[in-house]
Amino acid sequence: MNIACWSGPRNLSTAMMYAFGARDDCGVWDEPFYAAYLSRTGIAHPMGAEIIAAGIPDPAEVARRCAAPAPGGQAHFYLKLMTHHHLQGDSLDWASEAAHVFLIRHPARVLASYAAKRENPTLADIGFAQQCAIFDAVRARGWRYAVIDSHDIRRAPEAALGALCAAIGLDFDPAMLAWPAGGHADDGVWASHWYDAVHRSTGFAGAEGPLPAVAPELAAVHDAALPHYQRMQAETLRTSA
Repeated sequence: MNIACWSGPRNLSTAMMYAFGARDDCGVWDEPFYAAYLSRTGIAHPMGAEIIAAGIPDPAEVARRCAAPAPGGQAHFYLKLMTHHHLQGDSLDWASEAAHVFLIRHPARVLASYAAKRENPTLADIGFAQQCAIFDAVRARGWRYAVIDSHDIRRAPEAALGALCAAIGLDFDPAMLAWPAGGHADDGVWASHWYDAVHRSTGFAGAEGPLPAVAPELAAVHDAALPHYQRMQAETLRTSA
């Protein structure tokens, strides 16, 4: 099974990749369309030249590899996909056989984390609108999907991941709850800039506290993102934990 996990940045997405990567039966690919996104848009990102040089700038080739089995021969292939890397007009046909996971997080938390790494994020940078559009396309085609909130994962990792695995037809593996500190062999080249906190982790952090205050200069972005989050949040998996 190929698992297409769609999220914006700073959504617990790397920890989720580590959780699936801790399974013996699952290969992972970290943001496969990142190089293509940067080369096509010309947007300036930290380490942009290195990302393009290390990645695959042709989105058609990336899509072909995303549709293929895990290169390491594992039974499952987890694709950590950033929603803003999927540009308007890009085809999703490559993902017709995948199980789709939509990983969401409240925009106040996303913006607080993102702005610490890259200044002045826009609505397009954080992927909320793009996530809703991809969700609509997946649901309209009748493909398998599940929506999960990072808040629920942090609050009760085993219950949340167990529910997610059941929803996409995968047996839960307790190995998903822990990983070694120091990162994953399949981290993208950008890990040194973005992944410092998760590299220190050995599992999911505890439950999140109150929502952080939104900086005044980011209030408009937050307010534009919030309806997209609320719409997706209404679709989340429910657990008994």
